[in-house]
Amino acid sequence: MAFGSLEGEEDNAPLAEINMVPLIDVMLVLLVIFIVTAPMLTHAVKVDLPKASSALNVTKPDHVQLAIDAQSHLYWNGAPIEAEALKLRLHDSAALQPQPELHIRADRTTPYEKVAQVMSMAASEGLGKIGFITDPSTPAP
Repeated sequence: MAFGSLEGEEDNAPLAEINMVPLIDVMLVLLVIFIVTAPMLTHAVKVDLPKASSALNVTKPDHVQLAIDAQSHLYWNGAPIEAEALKLRLHDSAALQPQPELHIRADRTTPYEKVAQVMSMAASEGLGKIGFITDPSTPAP
């Protein structure tokens, strides 16, 4: 190591030595830490765990077909139904778990007002999953 002197010589050249003592101290501390923690990483307790297999139990919700013809008659899964009975069936269906999906199938000449009333009734009774069924083979006018 180079030390400065108190002599009067004017040698102001920079010292080009690196002080290695702090670096060695840090490396020794890291070495001790790794020596202490290495046995803990490989130490394990053997436990005989039970074996079990299970499949995911996914229950698909049923769907209810609600058809509305051109004269605004309602059909619940193909059977004719009145508006008062529809409200009760919607309420009963909303209470089921998982909640069924309501598929609305309306004639193309059915007034939109009737479809909106049925949707509003279903939503007010608690059915949240409502879909429309269309015929993709029929071109749009």
